[in-house]
Amino acid sequence: MNKKKIALVMGGYTGESVVSLKSAAVVAQHLDKERYEVFPIHVYQDSCYHLEANGNKTPVDFNDFSVTLVGKRVKFDGVFNIIHGSPGEDGKLVGYFDMLGIPYTTCDALTSSITMNKAYTKKIVEGIADLHVAKSAQLFENKAGLAEELLDELSLPIFVKPNNGGSSIGMSKAKSAEELTMALDLAFKEDDQVMVEEFVSGREFSIGIYKSNGKITVLPSTEIISSKEFFDFEAKYKPGVSEEITPGRLDERDVEKVRKIAEKVYQTLNCKGAVRMDYFLEMQTGDFYFIEINTVPGQTETSLISQQVKAVGMTLKDFYTELIEEMWH
Repeated sequence: MNKKKIALVMGGYTGESVVSLKSAAVVAQHLDKERYEVFPIHVYQDSCYHLEANGNKTPVDFNDFSVTLVGKRVKFDGVFNIIHGSPGEDGKLVGYFDMLGIPYTTCDALTSSITMNKAYTKKIVEGIADLHVAKSAQLFENKAGLAEELLDELSLPIFVKPNNGGSSIGMSKAKSAEELTMALDLAFKEDDQVMVEEFVSGREFSIGIYKSNGKITVLPSTEIISSKEFFDFEAKYKPGVSEEITPGRLDERDVEKVRKIAEKVYQTLNCKGAVRMDYFLEMQTGDFYFIEINTVPGQTETSLISQQVKAVGMTLKDFYTELIEEMWH
């Protein structure tokens, strides 16, 4: 059987490149070696190269995204994209693959770039049945008196987050006007667009959704119980800071309801590959509130998607095969 050549792209331009390398190591370990020949490709702002096991780095030819190894030019049948943040998750890199006609495992350029913008994404999913969106505002500049202005529209506590940031860096929760001013300063250091939204008091969940054989599959939700105020960078990546339960504690009716919502969100945003939607189940009302969607979710052994795949009795090897085969579907 002729093995398909897969470029496993990792790295990226942001602090999340560390997480990307961890995800890539897990993907590489579990990919079906009988079917695929895997080429690790590192993408950074100042370099893009193929990394061999012996540490040799071969630069990538950007004219056709090929590498020349042992005097032989290697062109790829497809790309397994595991770059969190820019340029893998924000549409830049996949736009380039589109121009070259190389298939890839993640969302297209339009969906990738829109979903990196939390405020735009919320506008798109707002009309979905049974899905609620917290009251929010999108800010384009920081100025004196901004906190007071916002408090005319929104009620405390308020979440403040950089609009395009991943991994919750620069995010904070403000319980007073003074804290809100500090939170805005912090977020504007990370991004020139900032989103503020009312805090929804509820249980937090995250759910994986992917397409295989042209059919949308919704994985079981993971419930996130954080000892921190919210699921920030430390809670995400430091063991023991948060507890994760997969499948999360939901009654049958809610499981079915969230499955329909997740499928609809995937369709409405025209997603491809595996994505992860974070949501709240509000305490008082039992309503589902959309938090955000990740189009290149982590794939480390302890990542939420990996836990959810294992919870349905599937191996990561089969899961990755389904994601790769879907590229050519």
